Amino acid sequence: MSAFARQAARTTQLLQVTPGWKRVQALHPDCDDETIEAIIDEAAAFAERVLEPLNTIGDRQGCDVTDGRVRTPKGFADAYRQYAQAGWLGMDVPETFGGQGLPITVQAVCAPLFERGCVALMMAAGSSRAASHLLAKAADGAVAAEWVPKLTAGDWAATICISEPEAGSDVGRLRTRAEFIDGRWRISGQKIWISFGDHDMTARIGHCLLARTDDVPGTRGLSLFLVPNLIDGQPNGVSLDRIEDKMGLHGSPTCALRFEGARAVMIGEQGRGLPELFTMIELMRLLTACQGLGIASASADIAEGYAAERRQGGPPERPPVPIADHPDVRRQLHDIRSRTEVLRAAVLELATVMDLARLEADEDLRRELGDLAGWMLPLIKNFGAGAGFDVANAAIQVLGGAGYTRDWPLEQYLRDSRVMTIYEGTTGMQALDFLTRRLWREEGRGLRVFQKRARQEIEAQAVRHPDEAADALRILDDFVDLSTRMMALQADPDTALYQANDYMSAAWGAVSAWMALRLQLASPQETARF
Repeated sequence: MSAFARQAARTTQLLQVTPGWKRVQALHPDCDDETIEAIIDEAAAFAERVLEPLNTIGDRQGCDVTDGRVRTPKGFADAYRQYAQAGWLGMDVPETFGGQGLPITVQAVCAPLFERGCVALMMAAGSSRAASHLLAKAADGAVAAEWVPKLTAGDWAATICISEPEAGSDVGRLRTRAEFIDGRWRISGQKIWISFGDHDMTARIGHCLLARTDDVPGTRGLSLFLVPNLIDGQPNGVSLDRIEDKMGLHGSPTCALRFEGARAVMIGEQGRGLPELFTMIELMRLLTACQGLGIASASADIAEGYAAERRQGGPPERPPVPIADHPDVRRQLHDIRSRTEVLRAAVLELATVMDLARLEADEDLRRELGDLAGWMLPLIKNFGAGAGFDVANAAIQVLGGAGYTRDWPLEQYLRDSRVMTIYEGTTGMQALDFLTRRLWREEGRGLRVFQKRARQEIEAQAVRHPDEAADALRILDDFVDLSTRMMALQADPDTALYQANDYMSAAWGAVSAWMALRLQLASPQETARF
């Protein structure tokens, strides 16, 4: 069995013990076990056959600029077309727009396989898929009908354009302007850090862009626009300034673009650009966790395989033993695999919660699940992204000097994953959101849902796993006590904000304890081996 097939099997096994999944299946009768297993297996085969061969090529060859346009690595354009034509790009896009209308969970079980295959190429797919959802939800009928099927088919692509030279995380300081001239919106300004802002893989690119429509300070003066790079086959005032020379993700061009009177279509209501854009941002934050999970999965497999084959040490009068026999190496492998599988369980938990927050008939239940999804999303984004880097780093340690060379892909995984805790909201921004919005502004609603669900599941496991359940409950209780203290610090915001990162880390510790116990259900024998 290939490494991709093993990852698919782990995912299928863990999905079956994710409590919300059976309810999602009940609301989506087309998602029976046999169908979903076939989809996951085919995703693994596609990732291994089409995407993985491009990973090293994309890293070594990178992107360049020819005649003012970005040229992507050899094979990227063809693979992107195959990905879209096979239906992967539109898995969870509504059927009315050419998608398959599957739950988010199905996309989330397949995405780590694709990200493992070639995370750089999947950067283009991730923004185009998220834009499909945004436009299907918020664009007027004609715009959605024109763009979403083209994005889903892979004929066109889309980006997200937020940052500017003087405004990154501080979105309220954006200066790109939108003016209504002769019955049309025109955009002028510069945007940076745009993944696949220009490329040669599709015929047209649409930029989902925030621009200022009035002088109201902060984010209230921002509106959301769709800005095509071409209109009727002609340039639309969008030009490439440069592509960044980056540490990793060399196959993904990170562009700075200039907009000079570019025609645009407003998406949603004027002055509500940032709330509208969160449809796209939330999907991309979950996808960032899937990126980290894909890289962590590959790194864990490499470390385990190498440790089983590499022979060093043991009694000098006997042949050397596999390094996996050494206690300290076993400890490292345990930590690597545990961190990877806890993340996998948490991704599946959040994806099912996000699905049920849309699908359940009961409004109160939908609201409760929405609170939980909002509470979990900063955790999954940040610690999922961090796991990609940390597990790759730990795997390099297992391989020793070999892991530091290009003979193994770990050094590329390390470079590619480093940016993931930066884009889609830095660690610090996620921590501030988690404290000030999820705890303070929402008065801990998501926290209470988490506490209730986690406690019920942990207590249900106490008979079979009493020691592990007791440890998990202690961690949960400690976190709840910390939350009470952090709630009281609203009167001392400087002290609270200084502790925000530690508070978010404690929350992930509580989620991890919950998920670690769930792993016992998925595979007791393998969990014991960890």
